[in-house]
Order: sequence, then structure tokens, then C-alpha cells
Amino acid sequence: MYKYLFGPVPSRRLGISLGIDLVPKKVCSLNCVYCEVGKTTNLTLERKEYVEYNKIIKELKDYFSDNPDPDYITFSGSGEPTLNFRIADVLEFIKKNKPDIPVAVLTNGTLLYDPWVRKDILNADVVLPSFDAATDRAFRKINRPQKKLTIDNYIQGLIDFRKEYKGKIWLEIFILPGYNDSKLELVELKKAILKINPDSVQLNTLDRPGTIHGLKGATYEELQKIVDFWKLDNVEIIKSASKRKDIQSYRSDIETAILETVLRRPCTIDDLIKILGLHINEINKYLDVLEKEQKIEAIILQRGVFYQLKGKK
Repeated sequence: MYKYLFGPVPSRRLGISLGIDLVPKKVCSLNCVYCEVGKTTNLTLERKEYVEYNKIIKELKDYFSDNPDPDYITFSGSGEPTLNFRIADVLEFIKKNKPDIPVAVLTNGTLLYDPWVRKDILNADVVLPSFDAATDRAFRKINRPQKKLTIDNYIQGLIDFRKEYKGKIWLEIFILPGYNDSKLELVELKKAILKINPDSVQLNTLDRPGTIHGLKGATYEELQKIVDFWKLDNVEIIKSASKRKDIQSYRSDIETAILETVLRRPCTIDDLIKILGLHINEINKYLDVLEKEQKIEAIILQRGVFYQLKGKK
């Protein structure tokens, strides 16, 4: 069992993806209202070695010695990976030892105003920044950033990274009705997209409860209206979570373990982590599928969001 590696997990965008978690839960520069990992407990811009380089490399060496190569190795996990200033060193190790495996970086993109952060991830094959708002009002409403972050620096960092980076940029925009889907916000988002010039824009929305009560995701029809409104050739709607079952790495034993666990009693994600010994990102992938298939449901109680079998009293 690894502490800093997780998966390979069935990813909607990256196929069979081995995750690397460079920060503890939950160290981030944002406290997004929709985050499936949970509320940010350390809202920060401080870069440091949150997880020691040698510990990550030890796990990677062990994994490489006795496992087939995944489709991707992905920096993601419990928070913002670029906050760990050793990300470039881990990336260099992977490129040296497994040059044929593409590396992806899932980032909120907020630190790309820093030239050192941009430089640290230049060797990645694909970078997937999130970008949910192009006005300060919406940025603070949906992403709840660390107080020193500004929307202008955020956008400029993405623009500067595009000029310096030779790999693919897949820009993810998370649409939440009532937060960033007004005509004004969509117009400003389109202006920013054109300046950033990503290879693709991927629209996503809420599958399960976020960090505050009462959020609802956009329907497919609402997302399609945004695609039609923007009239951009590189915009796509991310596929349904249920499609993960078509991916080779989807494991029925993990699905069964989750169902058997919540059959006994409702569980939070943190409960499932402790009981099953799985990484939060891995559990989230399966919860997406199980809820989409209406096998489980989320209920909000005083201690947080709990998952139980659908229809259980």
C-alpha cells in the first residue's frame, strides 16, 4: 500500500492514470465550493517540500519494479501539486526512468503567475489547469482564493504559461449554475479563453455534493448551450462518469468493497479512506460512478456529506 501514489485509477480524460500526491489533505491556494476532496484546511501560497522527495521516489521505484506502465502518470491528489517546490525534481526522475509514459499535471493554475512555477512543469506532456471565472466577483464566489491572489494575475499566468510551454494545455472550466453561468461571466470567460489559447476547453460540472449545502450541477443541455454561445471549435463537454466502467482499470472489487461498507452504515469520504485504505482520489472516481448509477446517494448531516445505499432508510 502506497502513501503518496494512488491507483492506477480510471480517469475520464487520461485513461489508466497513476496518481502522485505531493501535498497533504488539504493544502491548496483555493477553497472551491464544489471541491470533492473537501474544504481547504491550509489555504496558502507558500511553496515548500510538503511531501519529501525521497519518499515519493522510493514509492515510484517500487511501483515501476513490479507493475505494468499506466497510460499516464498524473500529479494530482489532495490539494494543489505546484505548491510542492520539488515537483520539477519528481518530474525529472520520471522522465529519466520512464520516458515513454506521458506525464500530466492537474493544477488549479493559480500559481502560474510565478515564473519558477511555470518553469517547474515545462517538461510535462499535458497540463490541465482549472479556470472557472474571469471576473473577480465570480472568482471569489466560486473559488474562494487565498486573499493575495487576484484574477488579473491568475489569467496573466495562464497566458504567460501558454507562451512558454510546448505541450498540450487542456483548460477545464467547472460550471455551477448561479455562480459563473450568467451572460456577463460567459462573455468574460470567452475573452480569457481566447487570450490563453489552450489546445482544448473541457466543460465540467458537479457530480456530487461540494463543500457547501445546496449546490447543483448544470445539465448536459445547459452545458451544450454554453458551447453554442461561445462558438469556439475547441470546446468539449467531459463525458459522463459512468463511462469510467469502460476503462480497463475500473475494478469491480473496489466497487463491491464500497457498496458493502456503506451497506453497514453511511460513511463520509474520510470514513471510506480509513476503512478501505484507499486514496481519496481513487474513492472519488468510484463514488462518481455509483451515484450516477443510483446505487448510492449522498445525504448531508451535521458531520458532513455521507454516502449510503440508494433508498436505504
